[in-house]
Parts: sequence; structure tokens; C-alpha cells
Amino acid sequence: MQIAPTKELLPYIKHYLFLESEGTASKKLRLFSDGNTGMVLTFRGNLISSTHSTSTLNYPNSFLYGQISMFRDLYLAEKTSIIIIVFQPYGFNHLLGISANEIREGIIATEDIFGSKDSLLYEKLSEPSYLETKIQILNAFFIKQAAKKNLSNQNLIHPTLNYIMKNKGAVTVNHLVKYTGYSERHIERIFNECIGLNPKKFGNIVKLHFFLNLLKYKSRQSNITDLCYEAGYADQSHLIKEFKKYTGITPTQYLNNTNRLAINFLEIKSNEIPMSDLYNL
Repeated sequence: MQIAPTKELLPYIKHYLFLESEGTASKKLRLFSDGNTGMVLTFRGNLISSTHSTSTLNYPNSFLYGQISMFRDLYLAEKTSIIIIVFQPYGFNHLLGISANEIREGIIATEDIFGSKDSLLYEKLSEPSYLETKIQILNAFFIKQAAKKNLSNQNLIHPTLNYIMKNKGAVTVNHLVKYTGYSERHIERIFNECIGLNPKKFGNIVKLHFFLNLLKYKSRQSNITDLCYEAGYADQSHLIKEFKKYTGITPTQYLNNTNRLAINFLEIKSNEIPMSDLYNL
């Protein structure tokens, strides 16, 4: 289930995701970039990650994750409940006062950031309670954190992000230089600090997700080629190359061989019992 935070937190948090794994068999999940960072809390089961190699990593029960340039496969070994706090693109930096560049491609145990407050939050959320109560606990925790907010660079980053979104990611650094009046070097520095990605990479992700939203609402008459041009890709081969770069699969596989828990968080289909859906394309 996907729930918006209280209005006071919307500048920092995009939404909360509540996921439940109902079975006991192993499940393979795939996460790819949506231009946001986040925080994950896992209850009961274990969350294991692998990134295209033989190495694996047992994640802590509570951690913050940074921007990722390639998809990550996560494995659930048993019945598990997961809460994901999805920040706005600049939310990690603005809310915590930490450079997003420091956590790019990585994770930080939340106790390293919040100290004993993290244990208290985890304990409260672990207790049996209604969904509304859990949302209240999360809102209260982050409202206190927002009271210490760091809003430096907001006069540049907020309108620049809106400009990129409005243009569906199809902007160059030169466009941003003309739009903001700042130098390319300054814009690159602010993006790396606030978002953890340079403007070009962030624009590519916005472009990909614009295509995914077109795919979500496509009519029976439209096809992937039409949507590819509408999203600004040169041709279908360019789209597929970019799509596979970020997701590891083709658009057709995305539609037919995944159970979409969120637009960028997929369960690779198998004969096992699926996790609770958030929404489907």
C-alpha cells in the first residue's frame, strides 16, 4: 500500500510504502532508480541484496539507501513485512543535512544517523497496530527531524527540478545554464550534493519514468514504438538499450514477467505467492 505523508512532510517525503510477503518461499525483487533515495525497515524476515555478481549482502533491519545507477536484486527468504520511506529527490539532503553524494550507490544503517531514536522508531513500528497508527508514528518521527531542516540551495534546486520535470527530462546542461544563470560547474555541484546525481543522469531517469507512466496508461491502439517517440527517444532500439540499462529487462518483460509493487520495485514472476500489490500497470 502506498500512503502519502502528512502535508508538512511533503517537501521531503514522497510517500510511504507498506509491503507484506505472505509466503515462506524465497522471492526475488528488483529495484531500479526513480531519482529518489529512501529508508527501508524490515520486520521478521531477512532482506538480502545482490548486484550482478556472486557477492551478497545481508542488509540491516533498518537502513537508508542512496541513488543507484544500476538495478539491484533483493531476496526475501521468508515471511516479511517491509516499510519503505521514499524521499523526494532532494529529501535526503534537505531533511538530514547530509550530502546525497556521500550515500550514492550505497547504504547507511539508520542507527548511524539517528542513534537511539532509530531503535525507538523500529520498536514502535514492530508492535502490532493499525496502519493509521504506523503512519502517525512515521509522521511524528520525521516532523521532529524536519524541525532541524537544512534548506540551503533550495532556491536553485527546486525550480531546476521542476524545469526538468516539465520538459520530461529532455534537457541538457546548457539548457540549465541558460535557465538558471549559474555556471555548469555550480549546477553539477549542487545536483551532486542535493540529489546524488548529475543533471544529465537525473534527466535520463525522469525521461525513463515518463515513458513508464505512458506505458501504465497506454490504450489498446497504442504500441511501444509510439510511446517511445512520445517520451523523446530517438527510436525503439535506443529506448530498449536505456530501459535494459536501468532495469535489466525489456519493456515487454516489464509488462509480462513482473508483479509491480511500485513503478520501480518489481517482483520477478514465479509460481510462488506474490507480495501484496501496490498498483499494477
